[in-house]
Amino acid sequence: MDWGLIILFACLLDVMCGDPRWLPHPVVGMGKVISWMDRGIGRWLEKKGWSNETHRVPIRWLGLSFPIVVVGGVWMVCAGLVHLAYDWQPLAGGMLEAMMIWLAIAPRGLAEAGLNIYRALNKQELEEARRQLAMVVSRQTEGLDEGEVVRGGVETVAENLVDAIVAPLFFAAIGGAPLAMAYRAVNTLDAMVGYRSERYLHLGTASARLDDLCNFIPARLTIGVLLLVFWIMRLDVRQAWRTYRRDAHLHPSPNSGIPESLVAGALHIQLGGVNVYHGRLSERARLGDPIEPRQAKHLLQTVRVMWWATGVWVAILVGVSALV
Repeated sequence: MDWGLIILFACLLDVMCGDPRWLPHPVVGMGKVISWMDRGIGRWLEKKGWSNETHRVPIRWLGLSFPIVVVGGVWMVCAGLVHLAYDWQPLAGGMLEAMMIWLAIAPRGLAEAGLNIYRALNKQELEEARRQLAMVVSRQTEGLDEGEVVRGGVETVAENLVDAIVAPLFFAAIGGAPLAMAYRAVNTLDAMVGYRSERYLHLGTASARLDDLCNFIPARLTIGVLLLVFWIMRLDVRQAWRTYRRDAHLHPSPNSGIPESLVAGALHIQLGGVNVYHGRLSERARLGDPIEPRQAKHLLQTVRVMWWATGVWVAILVGVSALV
């Protein structure tokens, strides 16, 4: 079965079904394995008396066990299942791959998250909008005004355009569903142990760096996709390009600043600023110029950009599949 058709079918499944609650999601299983490993490693470190100050290097080496076990394990299990399915019936193998890729992407879930915030703001229900934002970000949302809620929503949708759509489909194209699911495991690891808290300052380094590495090419492929989408939607392509060239590198992530700066420029808004994580202030570089005040309409526009980008990216992959 042609891999371009498999990807197209997977995306249609997501558009029609999203993430159905009745179907056990593999990310939940990945999260349980990561939590189990985290508890075990934590007990071992406590028993050995290791700390970030005294055993920085060995703790970083120990952190390699997360990607080795989780990412390697996910790839092996998925590759084995796909191999068995193709041996039994080629069509069954193609269908299984399509289902795995469907579970590795999340355009509909990402759109619903953004639209839930937009609908609450449109009804002038600011508290509900904050609650909806809190479901998709780790920053504190209490006390945020409308502009800050919009900023959080736009940043989330723009950043996850790479994580939830472009990157998993990129890896599906070059390595099939097993590689797409392995990428999803990398992404889950980064979300759970890759942030720079006291506990994961060194233990999560390998997971965070692997996520940066895996997203490096997909994030840069997103540049052309988004510029084409902005042209189709008659948004400001030139301002998007200028903002990307000027501001993308200011983001603490080597990849997230790319889609965020492009979207900020195209919509004539400014992203970044002060976030609060567990009571601590975190200053993020400003991306874009505040040509327009942030409003609910910008969140709706970002969701539309995300859908257009999904369609363009899938069309590119299907076209490449037809050529090769």
